[in-house]
Amino acid sequence: MWNSLRPVYEGLVHFSLFICASISVLVTVGIVIILLYESVKFFYDVPVLEFLTGTEWTPLLKPQHFGILPLLCGTMLVAGGSALVAVPIGLGTAIYLSEYASPRFRDIVKPILEILAGIPSVVYGFMAIVFVSPIIRQIFPSAGVFNAASACVVVGIMILPMIISLSEDILQSVPISLRAAASALGANKFEVTVRVVLPAAMSGIIASFLLAISRAIGETMAVTLAAGATPKLTLNPLESIQTMTAYIVQVSLGDTPAGTIEYRTIFAVGLALFVTTMTMNVIAQYILSRVGERYE
Repeated sequence: MWNSLRPVYEGLVHFSLFICASISVLVTVGIVIILLYESVKFFYDVPVLEFLTGTEWTPLLKPQHFGILPLLCGTMLVAGGSALVAVPIGLGTAIYLSEYASPRFRDIVKPILEILAGIPSVVYGFMAIVFVSPIIRQIFPSAGVFNAASACVVVGIMILPMIISLSEDILQSVPISLRAAASALGANKFEVTVRVVLPAAMSGIIASFLLAISRAIGETMAVTLAAGATPKLTLNPLESIQTMTAYIVQVSLGDTPAGTIEYRTIFAVGLALFVTTMTMNVIAQYILSRVGERYE
């Protein structure tokens, strides 16, 4: 009985899995099509060159300006600042867990660190307002309540688990034989780590950095609460700025009529954000695939 029904059962499982995969692909393709369709309408009214090179972004005020550079600058400022916070701490933690910590300590600490990834981003934004920003204002009195520096700190903490987890996995994937060969030549633990393990895993570690920075670029709530909503072409982390994601949140609140050029700026900014993060993710995945091939 079971043998006769087994092909039907396997066929149903195969079909169900195919439907799940198709839905994922179709949803992604649908999002891209909607982004492109609405963005094309936007670019009928606003030249692409003005959008890419303009230094003022005031689509909700008169006179209107549609230069995305202030939003792009704010996004990169937060991404770069958060990388400065997260990369040294994350890499140091990953090296310790991989090369120096005992297996028991690593099994306990690593899951605890990864719990940080499960904390809602709005909590980080609240922490930036009530805890991080006051400290920054005490150190730098010229800083505003909303500033890019507090956003950099909390987003840096948010992407720490990604850097630690990926970097530690890459370091663990370096063959034991390389460590043993270096030790046999008289290298101590520090020299093996710095001169053998780190160079061997460097491309994968860089890929983990790129993935984490992509996560920082796409972060929304924490940045919206911490950095404010002032699109400004500045590299001063003590000033209020606005990122691309924060602008999308601002316009999506419901006050902007659908179908207007102000409404379509959401899709143009979303398309720019999509291209930016996709490019970084493709580069990171390419580097990771090269690392996997090297140690297969």
